[in-house]
Amino acid sequence: MEETPAWLVQLNREVISCVRCPRLVEFREKIAREKRRAYRDCEYWGRPVPGFGDPQARVLVLGLAPGAHGSNRTGRPFTGDASGNFMYPVLYETGFASQPTAISRNDGLRLKDLYITAAARCAPPQNKPLPSELENCAPYLARELDGLKKLRVIVALGKIGFDAYLNFLKRRTLLKSKAAYVFQHGAKYRMPDGKWLLASYHPSNQNTQTGKLTRQMFVRIFKEAARMADMPE
Repeated sequence: MEETPAWLVQLNREVISCVRCPRLVEFREKIAREKRRAYRDCEYWGRPVPGFGDPQARVLVLGLAPGAHGSNRTGRPFTGDASGNFMYPVLYETGFASQPTAISRNDGLRLKDLYITAAARCAPPQNKPLPSELENCAPYLARELDGLKKLRVIVALGKIGFDAYLNFLKRRTLLKSKAAYVFQHGAKYRMPDGKWLLASYHPSNQNTQTGKLTRQMFVRIFKEAARMADMPE
């Protein structure tokens, strides 16, 4: 297994110890103390959740925020909750994951050519981070995007992830207006930084249980991401 580069080790250390957002600190720690009955014997992570995956990835998955009893419990993105149970089998089928299950940080799962991160690193109440909280988290995302040198495709899961990437480009003055970039499932845009932005509905319970996002739709997204990553510069 490839060693984690020093810049990423340092970044993840800073992410995990972050206390910039008092509301989120209070919420994530409260959840970790009180727990859900099904997980009462688990020791919850209860801290910001760092990104996870292949430092040489050409594809980045940009989600919303950790789930209160998923990542906030396990300490790894999309691990131990319904969203992950929907996503990792698809990543396995499309060649990005070494196994279809994600249960804990120590379950042996490896990602290949894919890195997963989020617009917010702490579990927010009602899954809704405030604009100020997203802004506090933005520098961590910027450092990931700068450090992951081989990125070609950004797969944004949901509008918050989609906007987080557009805002990153705006801060870099690579984008003047977000108006031309409309979020809809399957939309793809060649961005001013040369990368592709590919939009998908978030694999939340709300979307997958209602059929708004089907497994087939999600498989198509990641097959498309793999195809785009192989396209000539």
